[in-house]
Amino acid sequence: MHDSATVPPAAAHIETAVRDLHTAGITACRGAFEPEWADRMRKDIEAAFAEARGREGGAVGRGPHRYYVEIHPEQLGGFVELVDHPWVRAVSEAVLGPDYRIVELGFDIPLAGAVNQPWHRDFPMPEETRRERRLTSLAFNLTAVDTREDMGPFEIAPGTQWDDDTRFGHAMFPPREDYPRYAALAERKYPRRGDVSARSALTIHRGTANHSPDPRPVLVLGVDAPGAGNDGHHDMAVTRAFRSSLPDRVRAHLDCPVVEELTPIVQKHTIEGLVMGDA
Repeated sequence: MHDSATVPPAAAHIETAVRDLHTAGITACRGAFEPEWADRMRKDIEAAFAEARGREGGAVGRGPHRYYVEIHPEQLGGFVELVDHPWVRAVSEAVLGPDYRIVELGFDIPLAGAVNQPWHRDFPMPEETRRERRLTSLAFNLTAVDTREDMGPFEIAPGTQWDDDTRFGHAMFPPREDYPRYAALAERKYPRRGDVSARSALTIHRGTANHSPDPRPVLVLGVDAPGAGNDGHHDMAVTRAFRSSLPDRVRAHLDCPVVEELTPIVQKHTIEGLVMGDA
């Protein structure tokens, strides 16, 4: 890991990240980890994906040749380094408050042949966001590969986290006649191994078609403000031994069940409108 991972980020950097999240809806910390850290993360993702695909409900489709898998913290060797990274902690606290909660750990894998997703947000807009323009959750993303154009990069329409339209299907999917607007706004992202991004999952986005022979796995860390409620969509748990091994400042933000033995997660954070892709 870079030395910067042990040094508190400058206040100006965090102010920039907070401003980015409230304007563009996405921000990033380049080179937060060494590429080798991301390579170890990829091995953990590949092991978890192989296990999940071997059982019923282990991996949920997010479109043709595209999957999402939720995992337990103990399945990621670098979990503590990730959630205890100064930039991750500082951005979480600045946006969500000092009592933010870690509620989700998982990964998306667009395989070869994945198609364009429909434009979407990941859940309906919370009332606090609608009334007060207050963000109540963040999604941190870490790529496991150096992203190439042919891999189907993540595409996001900056500033659309505030879009509030009764025409949205299931309060998440903009109508097709609005696609040209999102396409005109869209920015493709090309993160490299070791980069960390943070975004509001309300910002309209999509995965694009993977024309390469290579998968493009991306780790997802979901963080909530107190009471945001996204923990109800997830089944993350830790064993008693693992929890006791965590630093206090990590344990303070981890509210998930404590168990004697982990059981494989049956995925329940399905987004029905993504299953067919941009049909």
